Amino acid sequence: MPAKSKAQQKAAGAALSAKRGDQKPSELGGAAKSMYKSMSKEELKKMASTKRKGKPRKVTKK
Repeated sequence: MPAKSKAQQKAAGAALSAKRGDQKPSELGGAAKSMYKSMSKEELKKMASTKRKGKPRKVTKK
């Protein structure tokens, strides 16, 4: 599942970093913390590796 915005991609990268042990899970906040708890390492890897070019900064709910 690719990221839909730059913010989502960045949060997935932070959560993936914590899953790998590079960062403490207690340092995560907001969406990254939620992603860390609910997604597998493979799902986070797919979302974090999404190209940022052409993505909106943030996606708002309608």
